[in-house]
Amino acid sequence: MKTILLAVASGLILALSWPTNGWSFLSFIGFVPLLFAEFTIRTTHTQRINLKVFGHAYLSFFMWNSMTTFWLYYSTPFGGIFAILANSLLMSLVFLIYHIVAKRVAFTAASSFFVVLWLSFEKLHLGWEFSWPWLNLGNVFANDIALIQWYEYTGTFGGSLWVLASNFIILKGIILYLQHKDSKIIVRSGIRLALLMGIPIGISLLLKPDTSVDNSIETIVLQPNIDPYTEKYNRNDQGISKDLVDLAQPLLNDNPQLLIAPETVFAEGTEITSYTYSEARRFSKLLLDKNDQLNLVFGISMYELLKKETDLSPQSNFLRKGLWFNDYNSAVFEKMGSETQFYHKSKLVVGVENFPYQSTLKPILGNIMIDLGGTVAMKTTQPERSVFKLNTGYSVAPIICYESVYGEFVNGYVKNGANALAIITNDAWWGETQGHQQHWSYARLRAIETRRAVARSANTGVSGFIDKDGEIIKKSIYNEKTALIYDLPLYEGQTFYVKHGDYIPRIANFLALFILLFGVTRRRK
Repeated sequence: MKTILLAVASGLILALSWPTNGWSFLSFIGFVPLLFAEFTIRTTHTQRINLKVFGHAYLSFFMWNSMTTFWLYYSTPFGGIFAILANSLLMSLVFLIYHIVAKRVAFTAASSFFVVLWLSFEKLHLGWEFSWPWLNLGNVFANDIALIQWYEYTGTFGGSLWVLASNFIILKGIILYLQHKDSKIIVRSGIRLALLMGIPIGISLLLKPDTSVDNSIETIVLQPNIDPYTEKYNRNDQGISKDLVDLAQPLLNDNPQLLIAPETVFAEGTEITSYTYSEARRFSKLLLDKNDQLNLVFGISMYELLKKETDLSPQSNFLRKGLWFNDYNSAVFEKMGSETQFYHKSKLVVGVENFPYQSTLKPILGNIMIDLGGTVAMKTTQPERSVFKLNTGYSVAPIICYESVYGEFVNGYVKNGANALAIITNDAWWGETQGHQQHWSYARLRAIETRRAVARSANTGVSGFIDKDGEIIKKSIYNEKTALIYDLPLYEGQTFYVKHGDYIPRIANFLALFILLFGVTRRRK
């Protein structure tokens, strides 16, 4: 019973640490009760200890997942339940692997193995087809940006490493004290913990970003507040266009140079070769005729018909015999005197836009794509992170919804010349829950990592502006129809993290494999 209570405590502490209502400092002790429960089971139990450890871990991680991402249920009950159960399972398997190795190696090696194994797991969660990095530990500081200005060097993996190392310093102090009853152990552990926590915070406070601005651009972000369940896919693009123009009109007199509208705001489905005749194009022409210096970035649902099998990709969808189509969640870029440009969303939501490992799972499961309105089909992505070059000569990154959760992925836009990040999203699927608030907060992490300002246009949720140090400049509120304007700073240069990406988990992968091989070749201790 004692170990079960410890597992419950870990789940509660991790959940209470999470943004946006949590206290991030709790993450420094979140794993300690579960790790101590594992140590107790490993050293005092003799039967079915693997099963016991797995059960305790699943209890902790299920509580953490369900309490922080319960809002997924509001968009799709099946998808929400599956995500919580599956992610809890994956985390528990990672913990079980740690337990198996810990039985064969000393405490320091076991602790190091858990840290690097967890970092490797988080990296896996960013790259495979079941990708769900929402609870990667470095995200926990999304609302405590004063502590993590050094993310420009490490990305969120630096935060994950910080959290995990702190937990093991505390765990070691507790175990040694219980074994030796020596108060000096507590003092030594406290000093180590103070240094581990204090040095990064001190560095963060000393890292004052350069306040000089290379240039700026007067920018409008629109939040049309269209209900995706009752309006978005039941209205034609003509009506949406009128709403957007009416929303933007009062601010057009300020001579803005950039206007950003949300993800798939034109949702009818436009054939890509017929875009010239679409309502989205007429919307663009209307605004550009009013202001020929304006640059437009907005979302649209598009498709491309394919008649040749040689044109198909693994993401193409079968329509009927001899006819296939690519389905796109796209960003459109329009400016006067220039050809329309498109960017196709390339980090897809599992089960909604992406059928993971389709060739293997579809014959077993059938078509289980989740219907959230619009076309229920596999989305087609693109290999490069395109940037849109404004008529001022500077460029913006068109980041669509879920893509903004991926640090190294967003780096690709900056490497390709983006001077600011334009995030377009929906965020209305989850109601007034933590979902859209967490999503907004994660944009602050991307700002710090890349040292780029963010302009964010949400259908509803939170729209607004974030500076390169993660500070919020302006923001809207949920369920509000509004338009915001701000002179968006444009920055140049690349941070260490942009240049080198996720180097921390790459090192962790090597160390995890080394310790694993060392552990499995040793006899059980």
